[in-house]
Amino acid sequence: MKIAFFDAKPYDRPAFDRYGRKYGAALKYLETRLTEDTADLAQGCDAVCVFVNDTVNAAVIDRLYRLGIKVLALRCAGFNNVDMKHAFGKIHVLRVPAYSPYAVAEHAMALLLTSVRRIHKAYNRTRDFNFSLSGLTGFDLHGKTVGVIGTGRIGRVFIDICLGFGMRVLAYDKFPSPNLDNGGTVRYVEPGELFSQSDIISLHCPLTNDTRHIIDESALEKCKRGVIILNTSRGALVDAEALLAGIKSRKVGAACLDVYEEESDLFFEDNSGHILEDDTLARLISMPNVIVTSHQAFLTEDALENIAETTMSNISGFFETNRCPNELCWRGGNAEDCRTGKCF
Repeated sequence: MKIAFFDAKPYDRPAFDRYGRKYGAALKYLETRLTEDTADLAQGCDAVCVFVNDTVNAAVIDRLYRLGIKVLALRCAGFNNVDMKHAFGKIHVLRVPAYSPYAVAEHAMALLLTSVRRIHKAYNRTRDFNFSLSGLTGFDLHGKTVGVIGTGRIGRVFIDICLGFGMRVLAYDKFPSPNLDNGGTVRYVEPGELFSQSDIISLHCPLTNDTRHIIDESALEKCKRGVIILNTSRGALVDAEALLAGIKSRKVGAACLDVYEEESDLFFEDNSGHILEDDTLARLISMPNVIVTSHQAFLTEDALENIAETTMSNISGFFETNRCPNELCWRGGNAEDCRTGKCF
């Protein structure tokens, strides 16, 4: 079993090497991302393994299919970069539905605390032996209202963390989690109420046609003045131009972003020696009330271990039994949904 591993980074290799040996797989690590121009590098392999910024459109899928690739393994939960409808009947798509919800939820809270307590500014000052407190005044999270959009595994962990701080939670999800709404500290509400009542809004939902730009100009108009926006999910959940305008108008008090809608050519790479041509991202980074991290919320040793184990188990299990519980179908359901027809 030979696997072409696209967009490979040094932090990926230790765990994948271990589980590659365990499952008897030969891994062909490729630094380049998967695109129409690089798909041929998978020639001679049985499967390809990709990450969030690899391009798996119809042309790429057709090329992989002609190369005899049977399995596309996503080492992530999201699959918005894959043309699932086109993949159906050509190539099996497997994913890691959960690796460490704690990693992402904790990073979201770390960003929030850094922002509201001005920790990043204090750190930079004290490096220059500047110990003044002017401009570092923050506010308590206790008693504040946080709106959580998306109450899957990560969203529920983030809610638990917020409750530990004594916050009130307003939640929205197209498919509410049973028993989460307690009528008091956690309530499900419609988006309009969530926008208008929340001091902080945190996004933990997948990117779909329904959620694309869920934070846009219209949504921000409904928000409280000074609202804080957190996004550790998918970049295109937030209309970056609308967010920038909201920051400039003081409608948005702060933004904490681990993802960006046009990140694919920038994130995971060292661009420090180059001019940043993305004016919107450059302006966001220049804002004193914006924190941008480079899609690192998932990056813990625990998560990397879980990703490698599940990915290799998915691939090995599929080649052994021709089935995998973590297989996706063209409508985005799981393999069981495909077999029963629920996803069509």
